[in-house]
Amino acid sequence: MQVTDVFVCGGGPAGLAAAIAARLEGFDVVVADCFKPPIDKACGEGLMPDGLAALAALGVFPSDEESGLFCGIRFVEAGRSVEARFSQGEGRGLRRTTLHEMLHRRASELGVTFRWSTQVLDVKDGVVRTGHEPIRTKWVIGADGIHSRTRERLGLGKGRRLSRRIGLRQHFKVRPWDKFMEIHWSDRGQAYVTPVGPEAVCVVVVGRDRFRSVDASLAWFPELAERLQGAEVESSQRGAVTEGRIYDRVTSGCTALVGDASGSVDAIAGQGLALSFLQARELATALSRGNLNLYQQAHRRINRVPIFMSRSMLLLDRFAAARHWMQKAFYRDPRVFEQMLSVHVGIAPLTILGSSGILSLGLQILATQEVWDCVQSL
Repeated sequence: MQVTDVFVCGGGPAGLAAAIAARLEGFDVVVADCFKPPIDKACGEGLMPDGLAALAALGVFPSDEESGLFCGIRFVEAGRSVEARFSQGEGRGLRRTTLHEMLHRRASELGVTFRWSTQVLDVKDGVVRTGHEPIRTKWVIGADGIHSRTRERLGLGKGRRLSRRIGLRQHFKVRPWDKFMEIHWSDRGQAYVTPVGPEAVCVVVVGRDRFRSVDASLAWFPELAERLQGAEVESSQRGAVTEGRIYDRVTSGCTALVGDASGSVDAIAGQGLALSFLQARELATALSRGNLNLYQQAHRRINRVPIFMSRSMLLLDRFAAARHWMQKAFYRDPRVFEQMLSVHVGIAPLTILGSSGILSLGLQILATQEVWDCVQSL
């Protein structure tokens, strides 16, 4: 019977990040997944400065040739736009398959053992039973996604769902027109545009209701439709459900959950990958100290601001009056947008916004009669 220190269920970015972090702490690690690399998934493919820094801490550094650079975020709607630059660092967009290949290569360099095309059947009394030989392990990490079987086995499904929406992703062969990640807004949803290379952008459209295709949805975003007119499509469409979900606990005994298995934020936050990398580092520290309660506490701390920001942005998605008022506020005082962006990417604490920032904006939004009428009608 093979013996290891850490067994990771799931070989996506979250699982590979957890494996790398654990290996850096000196643990022997085995990763198992039903699929073979590179493993793809529909996502916005953008890493904010905090996510990029967390990736670098794992020893992974995207190059200019395999990624796209962006220096801030731009909101676009109805012929108007407002933008804010990161006060520190930069963001990068890179294709999900490229990211997976980089993480896989780094984990291989560190000596992680892989069991691809392998289903985890059961974990009991420190023994992982797969379709091949059983493996004895001290720690188990569940990184098997939003529908985690590891979470189900442990009975850790208690929690609440904050949101559920549908997204479609497609790549276009076109030179990025600016060094910003763009979020195009409409009453039907959002379109996220991320530069993922010198001659390519990733477009993800997300909405509350199902829609036929990325191409059909461009009618909701006329500015983006104009940018992409005549652009060559570089990939087939790929869809996914994006959820905001919180679980009461992410640890049980000698098992811990990371990534979407441990809870998730809506894609509107753009922080799913960053959370996985940050969680991986905290989990490895907890493993080295033999105390998963440390990870439970760190997980709550890491997720607090992204959950707050995603819920705030989803309110803007739901209430057009609030969104339009907020955008006007950003036009009047771009510093507020810059402060919110700094909070969003972990550069500044929520308290930087203070009474003159988000609290004041929130009160004024609630005072907007159209929004108040909508709230009363719920």
